Amino acid sequence: MKTYLLVQLDSEGASFSEVAELLEDMGFRHQQGGYDFVYDWARDATVKESLQFADRVQAALRGKDVYFRVESVEE
Repeated sequence: MKTYLLVQLDSEGASFSEVAELLEDMGFRHQQGGYDFVYDWARDATVKESLQFADRVQAALRGKDVYFRVESVEE
């Protein structure tokens, strides 16, 4: 399973490099194409795990003025 993340920054918020560092610390890597980052679970994850992971992303980005879209897919 992989989780893809698209981020939208606010000019008054955190820099892209700061946001990228936070996400990389969570295990995301940069992605080219329709999404900015990807997290490879290296296994199938449950819906509950996926939701909990999205909650962790939200908590990590809190206060940074970042909007994000998350999509998890089985591959």
